Amino acid sequence: MIKNLPTPQNPLNIGTRGSPLALAQAEETRERLAQAFELPLEAFTIVVIKTTGDRIIDRPLKEIGGKGLFTREIEAELLGGGIDIAVHSMKDMPTIQPEGLILDTYLPREDVRDAFISPTSRALADLPQGTVVGTSSLRRRAQLKLRRPDLEVVEFRGNLQTRLMKLDQGVAAATFLAMAGLNRLGMMEEVPASPIEVETMLPAVAQGAIGIERRVDDSRVAEMLEAIHDHTTSQRLAAERAFLLELDGSCETPIAGLAVLEGGTLHLRGEVLRPDGSEALDDATSCPVEDGAEAGHEMARKLLERAGEGFFDWRT
Repeated sequence: MIKNLPTPQNPLNIGTRGSPLALAQAEETRERLAQAFELPLEAFTIVVIKTTGDRIIDRPLKEIGGKGLFTREIEAELLGGGIDIAVHSMKDMPTIQPEGLILDTYLPREDVRDAFISPTSRALADLPQGTVVGTSSLRRRAQLKLRRPDLEVVEFRGNLQTRLMKLDQGVAAATFLAMAGLNRLGMMEEVPASPIEVETMLPAVAQGAIGIERRVDDSRVAEMLEAIHDHTTSQRLAAERAFLLELDGSCETPIAGLAVLEGGTLHLRGEVLRPDGSEALDDATSCPVEDGAEAGHEMARKLLERAGEGFFDWRT
């Protein structure tokens, strides 16, 4: 029995970024917690925290600091006691958390695939030579240039709604979004999206997963979060994030990875690309579920050995 469950008078504070997708993820967390403990939604308060990554949208992420741009202010608030938990898109999360914080709760994973978005074409193969495609993701940029070096790729920062607006304004003729985001916002009917199968475009590590961060010493919150934790997602991300950690992955490195479960077996695929899309290296392995993290580390070490010095140098 958990002592001191939150109440409307003394709510549990949920920290999040302020984009519509981030708010939808925080709301899902709030609803799952309320349902798990038969509490009113008012026992949980959503606190919006603006991050550096949200404020600076006119420059590529690699120029202003990488993945921590979307988490630092939120984690500072968590460490300072201003919020009790933080809800994150796992593909934005660094592989190592600040001292005093732990990320060990995941909600059920959504669709991991990328979505191709274009008002004029239904698929990447349909784009005419020289078409302008917008993306802020180095992974997507490199994968796109690998498959279609004839296309022009431009920077496309901003949240999902901002990128769709830029598409409407003609800044680019096509872009990519995560299927998970479109599904969570209920936008599949209104957005001209075509899913890209993972065999064609391997997704970002942890794409489609929501993670919940807490203070290490907060046992009450730890016990509450266990009630909504999805162990399958945890097993898959253990392998994917070990792969990313070994590669020292960041927003400056084109890396893709995906783990899937089949009974007690985990299947892991990984890919690293030259930033200009001129070359890609990939690997795949299978192992018992409990060995997923070690499989991720081992796959990364093999790809690093194959890549050699200078593979990740930035060249446009």
